[in-house]
Parts: sequence; C-alpha cells; structure tokens
Amino acid sequence: MFGALAAVLVAALVQGVEAQQKFEPRSGQAGKDVVWVPTPQETVELMLNMAKLTKEDYHIDLGSGDGRTVITAAKRGARALGIEYNPDMVALSVENAKAAGVSDRAVFRQADLFKTDFSQANVLTLFLLPDINLRIRPQILDMRPGTRIVSNTFMMGSGEDEWVPDETRRVSEDCVSWCTAHLWIVPAKVNGKWTMNGQALTLNQKFQNVTGTMGAVAITEGKLNGTSIAFTAGGTTYTGTVSADGKSIKGANWSASR
Repeated sequence: MFGALAAVLVAALVQGVEAQQKFEPRSGQAGKDVVWVPTPQETVELMLNMAKLTKEDYHIDLGSGDGRTVITAAKRGARALGIEYNPDMVALSVENAKAAGVSDRAVFRQADLFKTDFSQANVLTLFLLPDINLRIRPQILDMRPGTRIVSNTFMMGSGEDEWVPDETRRVSEDCVSWCTAHLWIVPAKVNGKWTMNGQALTLNQKFQNVTGTMGAVAITEGKLNGTSIAFTAGGTTYTGTVSADGKSIKGANWSASR
C-alpha cells in the first residue's frame, strides 16, 4: 500500500515538474534582436497570398518564433525553413509542425539570422524591426531577381534611402494590430551603360525604379519587376527581360548588352 502511494506521489511530482518546465511563449518576451510578438494568423495568410506562394516555392522565415508562418507555408505545400535564435522557440515550432502534420516540409534551425545564408529562398518573410531590415537589405538585394519578400508592418529603409514596397495591403477584417504587409520583388541589376541596337543606353537604377537616357532621349516610367524591365523613351514603351547573368536584355523588337 505504501509503495503504491509512493509511486503515485512520485508520478504526480514528475508531472508537476514537467508542467512547470514546459515552455510557453509570451508576447513581448525578450529575444536576441527583437521582442517576440506573434503575427496574427490573418496577417500570415495575407503575407503568403501576396507572395503568391505555391508548392514549388522554397520559403524561409527570418525570426520564425513559434513557427506559425512556416507551418502555414508548409500546409500550402511549400518547403519551408524557419530561422530562430531562441532554442525553446525552435523546439516549440518542431512540436507545432508535428502536431500540424507537416514535419516533412516545415524545418526549423536555431541560428543567428545575421550569420545565415538565406539566398536559396524564392519567398522570404520577416517580422523584424526597421533597423534589422536595413542591415539585411544588401543580402536581400543580392538574392535571385524575382524573389518575393514580405514584411509584417516594417519597411526597408526610410526617406531617400527607402526601398519602397511594390505592394502594401492590410487585413480588412478581424485584425486589431500587426495587420499590414509589404511586398518587394527583388529586381535584376541593370545600372550602368548598355548598347541598344547600336546606340548608347544608360540606365540609372534605384531599387526597382529606372531612369536614364537612350541616345539623347530621356527615359521615363522605368520599372523593374524581377527580371522584367519596362521604360518609355521618345513616346515608345520598351519591355524586355534581363538575362540570368545580367549582361543582356531581350525585347520583342530590341535588345541591349553591356
């Protein structure tokens, strides 16, 4: 009798310790570079919709927290990786992915985002502060043209140094805070001098916006969308595609090379 009672007490004590030790994230808890605040699920869905995420994509979430964005991407069929510095959050995310049945597609890595190569992603999501976005912006701009970047709330620079989003949307219903998402498409690099159909073409690039001259004619309405370029010169609109190596542009009736 005494032995059975002792066993029950020990089991209860172990369960109590385990319950005490179970990690429960708290909104606002301190992290390495930012405090953790959960992204509303409605905003997660909006961000992935804006990125036009498909099962063919490789998605990386920087500062993945409890894993909800990665898990949602995996539920849509994409391969997804979460980068998170807090090992407790990583362990929680792994459990959450297992419970959601997407462990085969949702992977989590305990790592410092500033020391992480995320260049293989073609969809990148983040909920980081503006100064952190600015620090990693050079890495983002070196990603493959056409990569979709979506940020919860925070921008990429400010003032004259701002990388203006290609699109901004807001959750329209049932969202109280952290309801805005910004989308950027990584542009090809076209800045510099080109030869276009035997004449000089100068392109001045600032992120996805392009100005310059075609011969002596000024370029207006210049825009990049990944590898697609469009601009107007002398009343004619030119559209084309920048090559993978960034050394040529091919249009329907025109071409340019460096």
